[in-house]
Order: sequence, then C-alpha cells, then structure tokens
Amino acid sequence: MDPHAKLAELGLSLPSVVPPVAAYVPAVQSGKHVYVSGQVPIADGQLLASGKVGAGVSPEQAKQLAQQCALNALAAIDALVGLENVVKVVKVTGFVASAEGFTGQPAVINGASEFFGAVFGEAGRHARSAVGVAELPLGAPVEVEVIVEVV
Repeated sequence: MDPHAKLAELGLSLPSVVPPVAAYVPAVQSGKHVYVSGQVPIADGQLLASGKVGAGVSPEQAKQLAQQCALNALAAIDALVGLENVVKVVKVTGFVASAEGFTGQPAVINGASEFFGAVFGEAGRHARSAVGVAELPLGAPVEVEVIVEVV
C-alpha cells in the first residue's frame, strides 16, 4: 500500500520537516539508504513535552511522543527521496530521557516501531535499540533516529 494512503487511513498527514537545531541536516542518502537524524517530538514548531519519562512524563505519553518522532522522520524521508521509494525500515534507535530507576525504554520506543509497522506493513519491521539517557536536546523526553532502504 502507498504509505501516504496508509497515513491518511490512520488519520495522519506528514508535517513539515523539523528544521535542524544545530549543524546537521534532517536526512542524508548514501547509496540505497537514508539516514534520518534524531527527531524529537515537535509539532507545529513546538516541543510537545519536556522532562524525563518516569518523572513528569508517563510511559504512555512518551510512547505517543515516540510516534510523533517517527512521523517527523517520515517527513524528512519524504522531503529527501519520497516515501513511495522506501523499500524497508532497516534500523530504529530510540533514546528515552529516563528518571532514575525507569527501565521501560523498549515499551516507549514501541510507539515508533508500531507506527512504522502500521505504515509499511512487513517492510516496517526493523532492528532496534532503545536506550535510556540522562538528557536529550531541548529537554525532550524521547528522540528517534531511523535508517531506511530505498530503491
């Protein structure tokens, strides 16, 4: 299925590409792969939440924020090569700003992983890392980076 049609079916549309907050580009293609820079949960130019998961940000809210990060990643891919050219989501790396003792990073990053599965079906299944960190840029609770294979 066309990923744009699947997004519409999910009641979503691609946002504008989130502008970089430092010296990098949102995505770069090398050969048959697109590497997407870490995306934080920004919508309409605003960070949707700040703080640490497990203290101020619930795991359920963080899972939704991870989906927004994934949606932002798709916007970067679409702007660079077009979503219709994605063959496979290869690798997802998720970072979770974690309160002391919080160990639910995999469940949080499922927000991104399940979203890629919903958009791309079997081609959305990927390798993954879910890492707890002390802090993230802008105070974001979650950051997601993605590698996809394209035609």
